[in-house]
Amino acid sequence: METSLENLLKAFVTSQQRITVLTGAGISAESGIPTFRGPEGYWTIGSEAYRPQEMATQRMFLKAPLAVWNWYLYRRSVCARAEPNPGHRAVAGMERLFGDRFRLVTQNVDNLHLRAGSTPERTFEIHGNIFLMRCAEACSAALTPVPAAFDDWPRDREISSGEAELLRCPRCGGLLRPHVLWFDEVYDEPFYRLTTTLAAARETDLLIVAGTSGTTNLPNKVAWEVSRRYKAVIVDVNTDRNPFAALAVRQGGFAVTGTCGQILPEILALFQAA
Repeated sequence: METSLENLLKAFVTSQQRITVLTGAGISAESGIPTFRGPEGYWTIGSEAYRPQEMATQRMFLKAPLAVWNWYLYRRSVCARAEPNPGHRAVAGMERLFGDRFRLVTQNVDNLHLRAGSTPERTFEIHGNIFLMRCAEACSAALTPVPAAFDDWPRDREISSGEAELLRCPRCGGLLRPHVLWFDEVYDEPFYRLTTTLAAARETDLLIVAGTSGTTNLPNKVAWEVSRRYKAVIVDVNTDRNPFAALAVRQGGFAVTGTCGQILPEILALFQAA
């Protein structure tokens, strides 16, 4: 890292300013979780193969709810087998260091940040959490864990009629759905922390963007809000140049090329050494 960035990070520790870390699929790819936009994401229903952008929709859930559940149960098992990596643990370490000055905004639904030690109170899962479910009929906003009966779900297994009963709402009897933001839905506050996330961005003095390339709406808004803040600094950590890196450099920040598992622990070490 540049000396000027190292000095900035060290000075930040005693500044009493606020820090937000924004993470995306790149940090979890290092734990072996595929993005599901490649071959892993395709899913066959009958004789038709569907892309993730088709499976992860309310439209598909209304058309073939158990097929969508099958897809998510398999994805959930992939996430459950993965382990938090040094990048996840470094983010949790930053929260322990900065306390209430810290916020984590993550696009990932894999639960790895929480397993690494990040707290639910300061972690905004803006795309949901694949280990939780809620009523598809919206009779309640309550979130409940996906039953353990669906652990280790193989790719080619179908949901039996008895197992399907476990996916029914105990209040209204309707179907439950995965607690994830679908492609044909919009961010909101109750489920995806829209208002809270933007409010945190408007108070952020240091934004660390890690493993995301800016293909979704709310993360871009977060970076834009921070960029408008007087003297706020954006640090992008990624293996490739991307819109966040360009914004960071344009605003006087930094673009650090490398993996999250390598760079984030280095950043934490600089914080701790201050």
